[in-house]
Amino acid sequence: MERWRGKWALITGASAGIGLALAAQLAASGTNLILTARRRERLETLAARLSQQHGVRIEVFPADLTLPITPEQLFAFTENQRIVVDLLVNNAGFGTYGRFDTCDHRRQLAMVQVNVAAVVALTHLYLPKMIERRTGDILIVSSTAAFQALPYLATYAATKAFDLLLAEALAEEVRGKGIRVCALCPGPTATEFQAVAGEPARLYHYGTESADKVARVGLKALARGRTYAIPGIGRYLGAHVQRLAPRQFVTRTAAKVLRPPA
Repeated sequence: MERWRGKWALITGASAGIGLALAAQLAASGTNLILTARRRERLETLAARLSQQHGVRIEVFPADLTLPITPEQLFAFTENQRIVVDLLVNNAGFGTYGRFDTCDHRRQLAMVQVNVAAVVALTHLYLPKMIERRTGDILIVSSTAAFQALPYLATYAATKAFDLLLAEALAEEVRGKGIRVCALCPGPTATEFQAVAGEPARLYHYGTESADKVARVGLKALARGRTYAIPGIGRYLGAHVQRLAPRQFVTRTAAKVLRPPA
């Protein structure tokens, strides 16, 4: 965490869940923050609390990443404020549970915009200056859903697979340039994700990790130069053991677990 003391970190989706936990842990380590999410009131409350507790500088930029123009507006804001972003945290994202053909197609496309397009846009905006300075870090929040197809969470899993592969590829591209890129791949986590996605409670039968633990694992992995991290030994083994089975078998098994009630 000393790596980012006195520097600036930009966190998307910072008003709740993993994003909030990342903000709290970075602020506690002396990192200045740019916090962005849709809910202004939550951001301002969080900024006031963390600034008072830890004496760090915090800027708030309420924004909606479902809008394609938002990444450029956010980049322009940090440029106008003469803020050098040393840590970019692409955390914002959401899912939608249900049959693909019955889910609102506009919400599916909004999910792709936030989970994929905004990640690409923000990374492409901030990475060149990191390369120029030969210093900087990028954390992309993916999911254990990235490791296999998930019927009834089809688009969400596909977006998170994109995030994982993007992070791993970029980590190799910038190797030796003083920059680290890591994909954080949590399993079920105690956040608002379940309610927003409309997932049934039975899918969380085996428990959840805390957002604080997930954030801590992600930041440590990034600081150590790892290209991906999965919080929890059980989740880690589960993500990798399924690779030994035929892909169709894994997908059919997932469908049985995730299938909505008739």
